[in-house]
Amino acid sequence: MIEVLVLGAGGGGGFPQWNSHAPGCRRARAGDPMAASATQASVAVSGDGRHWFLLNASPDLRVQIERSPALHPQDGLRSSPICGVVLTGAEVDTVTGLLSLRERQAFSLLATAPVLARLDENPIFEVLARDVVARIAIEPGIAGPLTLTDGAPSGLRVTPFTVPGKVPLYAEGALAQPEMAREIDETIGLEITDGTSRLLFVPGCAMMTPGLRSRLEGADCVFFDATLWRDDEMIQAGLGAKSGRRMGHMSVSGPGGVIESFRDLAVRRKILIHLNNSNPLLLADSEERRIAAAAGWTVAHDGMQVTL
Repeated sequence: MIEVLVLGAGGGGGFPQWNSHAPGCRRARAGDPMAASATQASVAVSGDGRHWFLLNASPDLRVQIERSPALHPQDGLRSSPICGVVLTGAEVDTVTGLLSLRERQAFSLLATAPVLARLDENPIFEVLARDVVARIAIEPGIAGPLTLTDGAPSGLRVTPFTVPGKVPLYAEGALAQPEMAREIDETIGLEITDGTSRLLFVPGCAMMTPGLRSRLEGADCVFFDATLWRDDEMIQAGLGAKSGRRMGHMSVSGPGGVIESFRDLAVRRKILIHLNNSNPLLLADSEERRIAAAAGWTVAHDGMQVTL
């Protein structure tokens, strides 16, 4: 069994974004039920419904934990059912929530070597005391167990795999010129299995590749990058000068987009996650939501639960 709890479905900044006065954000602030608010993307997975592993630690993590009873302390004066955090990258909206887990609570922090190096470079993350929070390097393509804090097996195994992406935005300033997306160990997807079912979590991906298609084929459930509906969405809305591909995200629609790329893949359940506040998929009454549903996609929402 794999239990999945969506802690947050939104992209960086969430929905509504704090400084956005765009129509969708105005609808969300007004309490429109067709424009439900969303915190920043993260999910929790469990093999027994009692011990949980976070896939990414969003800036909204403390709020996400408090509204998720399964993640509340269960024993003694201090405890947590959270046994580990697995990171898919080192972007701000992926790692900032780690700072909310600083009260000397034991758990494991798993990430690729380059991502751990990003954390090592920033002394603020030393608030995660290394004598209680183990930093464990994981290698793309190599499966390993997710273990409980006492070392016992959780019943789940994780395999990281590279996907086309880029270095974190804050690290681009050190480059001679901005780089376009490519396969690097700083952007990964995660395959979680209990030996029977396969869950894939890919919140950031710049393009589909043959290797990624092979990994996705036959999955029981896939959470996939839905940052933007169209590649020039931010540009056309006057919200930025970068395309989705330049930001490290493939669009949901259009040639080479998520819907087209998955059309002939045998995936049992397909769920879109990490939606930017500009994405019309966040609006339940939008034509884009109807198109996605017709193609077999569900849009994730905060609090969503999936059992495999």
